[in-house]
Amino acid sequence: MVEAVTQANMRPAERYQASQTTWDTIAESQAFKDLMATKRIFIIPAFVFFVVYYFALPVLVGYAPRFMSTRVIGVVNLAYLFALSQFFVAWLIAGLYVRAANDFDRLAKDIVDKAEVPKGGK
Repeated sequence: MVEAVTQANMRPAERYQASQTTWDTIAESQAFKDLMATKRIFIIPAFVFFVVYYFALPVLVGYAPRFMSTRVIGVVNLAYLFALSQFFVAWLIAGLYVRAANDFDRLAKDIVDKAEVPKGGK
């Protein structure tokens, strides 16, 4: 018994095989350009924020050691809190990216679905 292959049970590599012309057409479409712009609007500011935040700790420890050694709770100072906060900020940015990536994936799927070649044709 031969089972019909549907898009739902195809592997992604099989599902999205298309000619180079099809992919070029997708890349030139306004929908794809909008998707890439949307991704840049999220990724670039998030990257810049994280890099600045990450390097702020060594810069502040180097240039403002008195300020960073200010005790907050017992022997815990600002530098320790700032270093600990970097873990939370990294997880926060990762969580925000996962949420945004779900939207990016949905938009990309819509673009590919609209450009798919019907079975038996080119």
